[in-house]
Amino acid sequence: MRNYSQFYIDGSWVDASDRPRIEVINPATEEVAGWISRGTAADVDDAVAAARAAFQTFSRTTREDRLDLLRSVLGTYVKRRQDLTDALVEELGAPAEFAFDVQTGIGALHIMTAIENLKTYAFERPKGPRTVVRYEPIGVIGMITPWNWPVNQIMCKIVPALATGNTMVHKPSEVTPFTAHIITEILEEAGVPKGVYNLIHGSGLEVGAAISSHPDVAMVSFTGSTGAGIDVAKRAADSVKRVHQELGGKSPNVVLPSADLGKAVTETIYRLMVNSGQTCHAPTRLLVPADRLTETKAIAAEVAAAITVGHPRSGAYMGPLVSDVQRQRVLALIQKGIDEGATLLAGGVAAPAGLDKGFYVQPTVFADTTRDMTIVKEEIFGPVLVIQSYETVDDAVSIANDTIYGLAAYVQAGTDDEAAAVAARIDAGMVYLNGAGEDGEAPFGGYKMSGNGREWGEIAFGDFLEIKAVIHKQAA
Repeated sequence: MRNYSQFYIDGSWVDASDRPRIEVINPATEEVAGWISRGTAADVDDAVAAARAAFQTFSRTTREDRLDLLRSVLGTYVKRRQDLTDALVEELGAPAEFAFDVQTGIGALHIMTAIENLKTYAFERPKGPRTVVRYEPIGVIGMITPWNWPVNQIMCKIVPALATGNTMVHKPSEVTPFTAHIITEILEEAGVPKGVYNLIHGSGLEVGAAISSHPDVAMVSFTGSTGAGIDVAKRAADSVKRVHQELGGKSPNVVLPSADLGKAVTETIYRLMVNSGQTCHAPTRLLVPADRLTETKAIAAEVAAAITVGHPRSGAYMGPLVSDVQRQRVLALIQKGIDEGATLLAGGVAAPAGLDKGFYVQPTVFADTTRDMTIVKEEIFGPVLVIQSYETVDDAVSIANDTIYGLAAYVQAGTDDEAAAVAARIDAGMVYLNGAGEDGEAPFGGYKMSGNGREWGEIAFGDFLEIKAVIHKQAA
């Protein structure tokens, strides 16, 4: 049982055991795994004051100072990687092997990528004969992170902020707070100066709102649902702070006629079902040629049925959803798909066989859908694939872009050149060609209602920096 009844403010652990508790539920067992204390706006005030004071010195550290700090963070992170894995299994229900190899592995990747980029990043750039453009740390950054990829989303915000000389106040998800607490211990052990990083547990309605609206927070970086992101932006507007958002998605995977259909369908389903479908840029819409729809249905049904579901330490490919709230939402949308007339090829609303306890949902596939169906338009955020058919490539592009979101897209074809030609026509911040995996240098973020700004790699640095033009007098 984990008891995380402290906040981390100005380099010290502050006792908050007298506050109301928020229970953290293990989604595989439905039992209480621990609790956190519920923070308040006053706690945010204290954390922001500490971060603001620390900014005066940390913003003036040298590149080498920050490189040494990031190397120390990496070394400590590697030592605590198994602790992070165990926390992910408990709070998220992530399968243990996936939690270690992918969820925590990507956190280390962000640190290593930032170290390499910081070595050569140009914080001063000449523009013409008289002007120098300086890129300077923006100030106190409020960070609000989600529950679905907690280590990734925490590290891809903290690391560029440290690399560029900013200070932070962080509210992790109250659903998956254990990893954030361990990461705070990692930062403390690594020697992050006091006040540079501050952690306040609590709810979005209280702590998140206080961070978003705080006048001394220069920027808020938020990852979560589009609805919550809109609320954050509205609260931030009064103080005209920078708003950096990574929000929802309904990502299409366009399988062109020249693609290997069996390979494309199989890769799509396995990529979607990892993390129980709780991935913002997962390929949730599979677009296939109409004359191959019957073949696609057969392949998809067979592949989905082969996905193993079970306890995170059982070796199963897919674990539970993160909470009962999430499960009930996903099940309601599955039922909506059935009610609206889509053909259910696999899965459904019944619990997976033999799993009477835990927030499990079957890998589910729908076909014979129309553009106006709820399951086609809404982000489900669960293990649910929607198959759509198209007549021509132009039709496929139209269907792919027929969404309020634009986070990611996937294109599969006989050649990369053919896939790239279609990728150029899709309105999305990231397009993966022919089964390509993640790239730590690829900017992560989206078009339209999927957010503003980018994370990952060198480009992420720019979103944490302010721009100053230093203009010299023209020579006589």
